[in-house]
Amino acid sequence: MNWVSLAKKTGVFFACAVLITAILFNETVFSEIPRASVPGELKSILRKDHPRIFFNSDTLPAVKARALNEEAELFQQIKARVNKLDSENLESIDYGNQAAEAALVYLITEDEKYLNLAKKLLGTSLEYYHECYARKKPVNWYSSTRINAWAAYDWIFNRLTEQERKSMGRSFLDAVDQVQPTKKRHYFYPQENWSGTTTGFYGNRSLLWYAGLATYGEGIDDRAESFLAEGYRLNMELLAHRRKGAGDDGGSATASLNYSMAAYPWSVFNFFHTFKSATGKNIALDWPHVSYLPGYLYWNMLPEGREFGIGDSYHNTNKISLGHMMAHIMQIIHFYGDSNPDCAAFAKWMLGRLPKGRFWSFPYIPLLLTERHDDLAPMGPANVMPYARHFKNMGQVFMRSGAGSDDTYAILMAGGVLEQHKHFDNNHFGIFKKGYLALDTGSRPPGQHTQHYYPRTIAHNCILIHKPGEVMPVYVDKGAGGGQRWGAPAPEEKELPVPNDGGQNNLMGSEVIAFETWDDYSYTAGDATESYSAGKCELALRQLVFFNPDYFVIFDRVTSTNSEYRKTWLLHTASEPEFDKDIFTANHEQGRIYCKTLLPENAEMVKIGGHGKQFWSGGHNFAMPKGHALPDTTQLLGQWRVEVKTFMQKKQSFFLHVIQVGDKSLGKMVGSELVKKGDRIGARFSSGTREWEVVFGTDGMASGQITIRENGITVVNRELTQKVTSQKGLFGTH
Repeated sequence: MNWVSLAKKTGVFFACAVLITAILFNETVFSEIPRASVPGELKSILRKDHPRIFFNSDTLPAVKARALNEEAELFQQIKARVNKLDSENLESIDYGNQAAEAALVYLITEDEKYLNLAKKLLGTSLEYYHECYARKKPVNWYSSTRINAWAAYDWIFNRLTEQERKSMGRSFLDAVDQVQPTKKRHYFYPQENWSGTTTGFYGNRSLLWYAGLATYGEGIDDRAESFLAEGYRLNMELLAHRRKGAGDDGGSATASLNYSMAAYPWSVFNFFHTFKSATGKNIALDWPHVSYLPGYLYWNMLPEGREFGIGDSYHNTNKISLGHMMAHIMQIIHFYGDSNPDCAAFAKWMLGRLPKGRFWSFPYIPLLLTERHDDLAPMGPANVMPYARHFKNMGQVFMRSGAGSDDTYAILMAGGVLEQHKHFDNNHFGIFKKGYLALDTGSRPPGQHTQHYYPRTIAHNCILIHKPGEVMPVYVDKGAGGGQRWGAPAPEEKELPVPNDGGQNNLMGSEVIAFETWDDYSYTAGDATESYSAGKCELALRQLVFFNPDYFVIFDRVTSTNSEYRKTWLLHTASEPEFDKDIFTANHEQGRIYCKTLLPENAEMVKIGGHGKQFWSGGHNFAMPKGHALPDTTQLLGQWRVEVKTFMQKKQSFFLHVIQVGDKSLGKMVGSELVKKGDRIGARFSSGTREWEVVFGTDGMASGQITIRENGITVVNRELTQKVTSQKGLFGTH
């Protein structure tokens, strides 16, 4: 290479950066990525020219037009950021985002100064990537800046000399290659992200697709084909996994909304855009499950944009992370407006109910959204909305009396196919009415809280079966991409063993075995037997009936392998519960819950919590570490729990509870009584002119019967279903 010539053309700094990386890395062979050929279905349609990433020579005119017209304000913001960069005084950092913006401004304005700036920014970034590797530190937890760097390289590819293309391309390929999870490497970077296709896929492995797209077929390096083939395979694997989670109902790779509604969708939409720009094919049409995401968000949403806080939610405010959702929904409209107009129309309706948000690390994406579908009118929920929705693959049943601020909302966790960011929470239930009345508790700070309390069954509204001496499994965070140890002690903490909380030892192992929804009630049954150790549990069956608008009856049949294994029923509250014999009540915000224990008869009922005992398990309080942003007194972390314990020692135990929710003006609970009819037991309660009765089978399959009387006249008399009834459409109507 003529380095003097290169220096004159691109600037001394950039030339030196390329020289250093060429000397250090061009002759090094890092790759353990399997040698593979690009599959025929991709190779036959792949463009041979550049650009290929996000747009191409055919679509660039439309991108320019949007930048200079509809999205002129956005383009001027991008240009202003680029103009602030001092190309003569660049730091040793990653300028991937800025390089993409400079390259984009060059393509739109054709001003050479932006081309030269993009080259310098890429050179600086490449030097930084290799410096990070030498220092054994990650460039970033996310791959987005390096995706943007690859986009910049691709966008200015036609203006690079052959020497520039090869030297920069090889150095860039090395920077991708050396951070892949191969047999020769182990985790030695704290916080390095190798997230795979069952996670967010926004770490090092996602770079292979972009590296392959930018360099394939250009004679730059033999690895280009293997990278492209492997990147394509991984993205197909990613889409298949996400489809498995969503099914035909909707969802993502995790039920934790701070992931599934935030960073997770970017990997999918970026692949859709780049596959289309590289091939001309809208591959999104092969994966319609992505268009169901707004429907899943809708069923998760509580008033004021909040959620139940399932899985790895931090429980600080329980606000859904909606900053990304505007971008995701706009892309759903773009990709699916023709093929799935109902979902696109619903996405438009949802768009009007979300914060403006932004496009985060990919600010240029609005320039690509040429399919606006302005003729598609927003479509909100159907006039008659079902009162419950079962998301089979996500392992969730949602129940609600409506969709307003005064309505009652509930969730039952059972079934599902995903372990990502999941807890030992099978058959957990949550209730919201004007506040969080039955909580999912704990948080995700550094320290032992995240291992010994937060993911454990004791932190949820579940059943405990106490087997002395049981060793509980170490919780492995399926979302962690790097070598950090989950739940390592904070500096001030003494390391303790995982406590035997009596909980579940299997993240999966549950199943929804019955589900139905009617105008007067919704019903679901979850079998969580296999979530517990077979050495202590023969049956863990929960049946939950929601009577619109404010009543719940929960029946648990629990059979242990040994009569001496005591069982405990849990309900977590934000404030201290008050007891009146077999009834307790608690408040949060403007909401109030009453809960009456009908079974076990003569049960032991205790409350645990308050200062120093909020996260009590195994004789220890696993508090927030010193200096953590969330103090222990944060109500949504859970401050108290009620434990209902079996009194008699026997293998089979029944727990039966009636719950009433309302606002804080609700002065007392409705009267209720235990009902026994042959081999069935249940509850009867009344309010005004209406009386409700539900009885459950005490043996065999989950069964029961509901009777509702109005002014003494029977208006409902129906056996509880013993199957999971079918659903269809965005909302689950039959």
